[in-house]
Amino acid sequence: MTKSPSRTSRRTKVRLGAASLGVLLATAVSVAGNSVSALPYKIQRVDAFTGIEDRPAQGAGTNILLMGTDGRDTITRQEKDKFHAGGVACNCTDSLMLIHVSQKRDHVSVVSLPRDSYAEIPAHQEPRTGDTVRAHGAKINAAYQEGGPALSIRTVEAMTNVRIDHYLQIDFRRFIDSVNAVGGVDVCTSRQLSDSATKLDLRPGRHRLGGGQALQYVRSRHVDASADLGRIQRQHRFLLGVLHRLDAGRFLADPVKANKLARTVLGATKIDQGFTPKDLISFATDLSRLPTARTEFAAVPIAGFNPDIPGVGSTLKWDKAAAKKTFATLNDDRELTPRNSTVKPSDPPRIGFETTVRGNTLACA
Repeated sequence: MTKSPSRTSRRTKVRLGAASLGVLLATAVSVAGNSVSALPYKIQRVDAFTGIEDRPAQGAGTNILLMGTDGRDTITRQEKDKFHAGGVACNCTDSLMLIHVSQKRDHVSVVSLPRDSYAEIPAHQEPRTGDTVRAHGAKINAAYQEGGPALSIRTVEAMTNVRIDHYLQIDFRRFIDSVNAVGGVDVCTSRQLSDSATKLDLRPGRHRLGGGQALQYVRSRHVDASADLGRIQRQHRFLLGVLHRLDAGRFLADPVKANKLARTVLGATKIDQGFTPKDLISFATDLSRLPTARTEFAAVPIAGFNPDIPGVGSTLKWDKAAAKKTFATLNDDRELTPRNSTVKPSDPPRIGFETTVRGNTLACA
């Protein structure tokens, strides 16, 4: 029988793109004291890896592709209006993060892949018609739109040469409900944050955001000229707020709170992201022992912008040499950042925000 989590096991580290992988894994810790069959409903596994060929070699450690999708059909009209989350969804990935968990499970590296990155989408079959679609250039977030999780995995593997072991995805509904379930999340900003699209409007200082306002915060990309790079930085900061909130609220020490959070995060009927409950519990139990400083955050190195592509628009160009070094480091199961690093990201971030930072340097700008 699995032991109940201790106080230190509430310090789960990792990130959930449009929601919080930290919340998801921390919740798995909360149910670790029960058997898998004790979960509140049947959970199914969906395999997005069947049929994928020409994959990178298996490296040490475990790699998780986090996909935050822009699915908003499960939030209400009132929520769409209040939090400016309406419009037509592209059915694509709003956020992509590659999470590497070391083989010894003694460090975690989170590398964000900007949604506007130029990508070569591999040849594939159109899901509805079965027609063959030739390989073509597009933004990386289009891979999910064209072929779901499987095509996103193929695209990221081809671009990074990192073999994906698992994937997780989450939409607007699960994000809002998860944040509300922990009573909101604290964020800190040293400057005014105003976004013309999401209508985020935060004065300098510390704020506790409920689910809807938190969604505005992690989605905002029109705060300044840093666009998606600034949003990535705020998403990293938001994760730390989630982790601190889980600890301060003792959510994982209270069986009632933990069970409620489990129901919220896992969704109404199933996990469809490719993890089994056993996988989640195993990861959460081990990762819960990590101190904040053993989690590092980075964005893939960016060299600038590509010329506009007809039908695609402006795309970000990866710094090929620096990106190759970053992903090779993950494949070698090594950390990206010196353990004594005190580097802080620029605010607002600039092109070249590939500098990796330790978790304990991101809490407030």
